[in-house]
Amino acid sequence: MRIIDALTLPAEHRQSLRPGEWLEDANGERHRLPRFFYEVPSWQAAKEFKLTAHFALAELITVDCREARVLFRHPPLYVPCAVTILARYLEEFRARVDASVYISANGGYRSPAHQWDRSLPDGRSSAHHWGTAADIYRVGDTWLNASGAIERFARIAAGIGEEVFVRPYGTGPGETDDHLHLDLGFLTVVPHGWSEA
Repeated sequence: MRIIDALTLPAEHRQSLRPGEWLEDANGERHRLPRFFYEVPSWQAAKEFKLTAHFALAELITVDCREARVLFRHPPLYVPCAVTILARYLEEFRARVDASVYISANGGYRSPAHQWDRSLPDGRSSAHHWGTAADIYRVGDTWLNASGAIERFARIAAGIGEEVFVRPYGTGPGETDDHLHLDLGFLTVVPHGWSEA
């Protein structure tokens, strides 16, 4: 996939992606949005581009009608480079559970322009905006819609490393009762040969 500096994109794309801008998280901490993206020429290319042995790019960028029209209705598509790191963690999770892992629609990358995130107040950041979060709705034959299943797989995911965050089971802010939320925080990638200057 071709890498692009999103600051060079047309204004309508920059307005949706907000490259290099600051967003505040639920704790009031500020994080700079990604600036470097993969340019995906088509949905077919996203389906064919394997990030790891078991995860294609398309699995981590499926969004609904709440996503900005300019970004995901008409290719090319733009996805933060850090999505490759998320895929490697998902591959490790898949190996540990020894089963297929299913990512929900809106469960991977969502742009800052996406109009829905039930866990965050308007204008707040989510690791999904960095391409470093995944919402898993099923592992193998197990649907993650009950406390026992979510808590079991959350322990496995958290065991991968201290850098892996999983939301606890529950119905309150920052909790989940119908999927496993796994994220790596607000990680950005500056590819070799690119400058932030």
